[in-house]
Amino acid sequence: MDKQSDLTKQQKDEDKILIAKVLDKIKFAQNRNKIESTDFLDLRQQSIIRQILELRKSENYKFFGGYKDSERNIIVFSNNLEYINQEEVNNLLSIIRITLPNNLNGKYEHRIYLGGLMKLGIKREKVGDIIVRDNGADIIVKKDLSKYINENLKGLTRFQKSNIEIHNIDELIYIPPEKQIFKINVPSMRLDCIVGELARCSRNDANKILEEERVFVNFKEEIRPSKNVENGDYITIRGKGRFRIINILGKTKSGRISLEIEK
Repeated sequence: MDKQSDLTKQQKDEDKILIAKVLDKIKFAQNRNKIESTDFLDLRQQSIIRQILELRKSENYKFFGGYKDSERNIIVFSNNLEYINQEEVNNLLSIIRITLPNNLNGKYEHRIYLGGLMKLGIKREKVGDIIVRDNGADIIVKKDLSKYINENLKGLTRFQKSNIEIHNIDELIYIPPEKQIFKINVPSMRLDCIVGELARCSRNDANKILEEERVFVNFKEEIRPSKNVENGDYITIRGKGRFRIINILGKTKSGRISLEIEK
C-alpha cells in the first residue's frame, strides 16, 4: 500500500477526501455484503480513483453513468461483482426528462438545465450527464434524489410550461453525437503539440491547459507536455471535446507529422 499512500499524499485536500470516501465504500461493500456506490465523478476524479483501484488490485467495481459513452460516472462496489446484475445497477439511477413547449425548442443549452438544478441547491456530484435535445433534455441523477428534483424543477420559471417526468435509466434517449474527421499537422507526437492543434491555440496556451488539469489521455488525467501520444489514443480536452487519433498518415514535405483525427 506504499504506492497508494504516496499517490494519496500528492493529491489536493478535496481529492484526499474523495479517496477516503471511496475506500470506505469498498470496506462497507465487503463487510456488509451489499452494493455501495459513489456520487458522480468527473473525468479527473475518475482518473485518480482508477489509479487507486489499480494499485489495490481491486476487481469488484464498475463505472456506470447510464450509457456506454457517459462522461460522468458513479462507481458501484460489491463484495463479488459477478453477482451484480445490470438491473441492480440500473436501479441506482433515474432520468429526469424535461420536454419543452414548442416555442422553446432549440433555445435551451446545457447550462440552462444545470443552472436550474443549482438553483434547487443540488450539488454537481449528484448529477450525471445532461443529454440535451432540441425539445428538452434527459438529466441523469441518483435515484434517491429524483422525486425531489422532479417536484421542484416545476417551480422554476424557466420550466413552468415544460413537461417533467421521472423515467428509468434504461429509457434514456441518447443520440450519439456526429463524428467529425479532419487532419492536423504537428511537429512531433508530444502532447503539448497535439493539444495546441486540437484546441487551436499556441503551445504556451496548450501548456496552460495542461497545467489546469483539463487534458486526459485515454481517460486518465495527464499534465506532462512531453508525453508521447500514440495512434488510437483518446485525448479529451475539457471545454473543447473528445478526440481520437485514428491514423498517422506520415510526414509532410516540411517534415511535420500528419494525423487523421476523429472528434
